[in-house]
Amino acid sequence: MEKYDFDLIIIGAGPAGLTAGIYASRAKTSTLILDIGIVGGQMVLTYEIANYPGVEQTSGFMLSKTMKKQAISFGCEIKSNVKITHFDCSRKVKKIIVNDSIEYNAKAVIIATGGRPRSLNAKGEEIFKGKGISYCATCDGDFYQNKEIIVVGGGNSALEEAVSLTKYASKVTVVHQFNYFQAFDFAIKEAKANGKIEYIMESTIVGFEGHEKLENVIIKNLKTGKEHYMKIDGVFIFIGYEPNTEFLKGKIDLNERNEILTNDDLATSLDGVFAAGDVRKKNIRQITTSVADGTIAAINAVNYIQCK
Repeated sequence: MEKYDFDLIIIGAGPAGLTAGIYASRAKTSTLILDIGIVGGQMVLTYEIANYPGVEQTSGFMLSKTMKKQAISFGCEIKSNVKITHFDCSRKVKKIIVNDSIEYNAKAVIIATGGRPRSLNAKGEEIFKGKGISYCATCDGDFYQNKEIIVVGGGNSALEEAVSLTKYASKVTVVHQFNYFQAFDFAIKEAKANGKIEYIMESTIVGFEGHEKLENVIIKNLKTGKEHYMKIDGVFIFIGYEPNTEFLKGKIDLNERNEILTNDDLATSLDGVFAAGDVRKKNIRQITTSVADGTIAAINAVNYIQCK
């Protein structure tokens, strides 16, 4: 088995991980970023970013590309599309094995694995993923030119993506389980001002049906219990994220939502292991908060390494 040693290993190449890589590498700390997918994480799926300080408007893809380039310029190594097959950070030397073939050792680790879209767990959802059900407007929006679609959710992401999808769809119906939205006022106002968007409140989708692709959904009114069919071309689900912490269960302290617990320095229950971004317990999840986490975790990880 090949073996490589680093001062710091960062697991996750989203905004938190990339920022940590920038700060740690610039501090002359030998740093490796590992990611199971593509560099950028969920940020890559964001069509438009208009609230990142100092940047008037950009896409998640372009911001990810810039962060990656900056991290590499300071000497950070990045390995994407790898699978972590062994994780042992309980000792002084942290050991991570990827693809059952390469062993990486480090003095400290930052976990920044983020999260993934939460599923409705409705009947037929698994069958029609990629066949009419999507969790990414940027990826799949243009497949629904002049078609009727549903957006499930009532938070900022759901309403913002509903507005974005009106560029393609002839009609967007927002289905939400409550009679109010959990979004900022500007997002609600923008959505309600869009004539292509309609709303079905206090309801949820309990079933997806079709043949080779999605054709109908079953919508249940949560107040009355009544169900009705709705013919639809596509459904986009934006009901939050689940933390990517499966490989950490039993190895690090998590809360009831499987989020990593940290202190103010973003240190975890394991000595020399820090967490940053959406994978940890926090109330606000934005690119800017992930970047802040990456900064704090990197500075404290570097201090930890230098003191050992």
